[in-house]
Amino acid sequence: MNRRKFIGISGGALLAGGTTSYWLSDRNNLSREDIQAEDDHSSSLQADEREILFLASLAPSGHNTQPWFVRSLEPYHWIIGNDRSRWLPAVAPTQRETMLSIGAFLQNLEYAASSLGYICNWNLLATTSQAEQVMEVKLAKKALTPTFDSTKIVKRRTVRSHFSSESLRKEDVEHLLGLEEQWVYYLPSGSKESQFINDQTLEANRLQSSRNAAQQELASWTRFASRDAEKHRDGLTTASMEIEGVSGWVVRNFYGKSDVMKPGFRQKNIDNIQKEVAGSAGWIVITSRNDSVEELLETGKRMERVFLKVREKNIAIHPMTQILEETSTQKIVQQSVGIVEPIQFLLRTGYVNQYPPPVSLRRPVDWFMRK
Repeated sequence: MNRRKFIGISGGALLAGGTTSYWLSDRNNLSREDIQAEDDHSSSLQADEREILFLASLAPSGHNTQPWFVRSLEPYHWIIGNDRSRWLPAVAPTQRETMLSIGAFLQNLEYAASSLGYICNWNLLATTSQAEQVMEVKLAKKALTPTFDSTKIVKRRTVRSHFSSESLRKEDVEHLLGLEEQWVYYLPSGSKESQFINDQTLEANRLQSSRNAAQQELASWTRFASRDAEKHRDGLTTASMEIEGVSGWVVRNFYGKSDVMKPGFRQKNIDNIQKEVAGSAGWIVITSRNDSVEELLETGKRMERVFLKVREKNIAIHPMTQILEETSTQKIVQQSVGIVEPIQFLLRTGYVNQYPPPVSLRRPVDWFMRK
């Protein structure tokens, strides 16, 4: 066998082997539409209950931890709880963000119930952000025309990239703020306040990336492989992190949690943050009266109300709260942007040409039900 023929045969074998390996590999990002609804077997719940609770669970949460559980007392009578196994102690040691996320869950629940003709009667149970039982809710069917389109909940999505730097139009800002203008502010990209938040967001991410506890927490909620994502149905996936194409294939097949701790991964994350903050229309800032449980829950609801308005205007939102999670940056942000009330959310925003479909995963309802 001559050298040329040997190279041709061996090259063909490598190509065939590589092709076979590719087809056997984790080839595509796993997204929400890949998870079938029939995977949920909450047979003890009535159909409307299951629908309402699933829609509630589409609320956003830090690292997509989904820090809630539901205990059914009787049909349409539930306790909404705080799942401590899903806390983020390294970046949110007081569970402030947990309460905000549960607030968003409550807003979705109320809207979902309304879309099916129910009203909610609430009873606050928690007095601290660490309380296990947060809210009691009783639903009552009313002969009312549904007042909310639940597809807005289904289509809500966090977008990270391809923001326009064009400032939000006045009429769109008014649409988003609505009756929330006392607690919600828009800082356009050309303002000094917006530039300050850009700079401090980058600094806060540098600080957070240097903290091993925070990085380890990030690693524990990162789902690189599709099989891991499908097993847990929570956390940060390649789809939700918008890692696409060849990069997505490499990450899904060759990255693990230990890679998150490596210097190269940390630096790449900071580089991505720098690109993100450099391209946007500015920031939406959401505040509260104080840091009480009641106010944090209401502020989480307020954030979700804003979030559910943006898609119809082709406005993207990317929550970036690292400034509020790092002590040195949190101390100076209030005074520097001239806002008196406690800041609870910093949402990077901007127009997008094409709004992508939702991809972040959610646990089936029966996974977060408790007896």
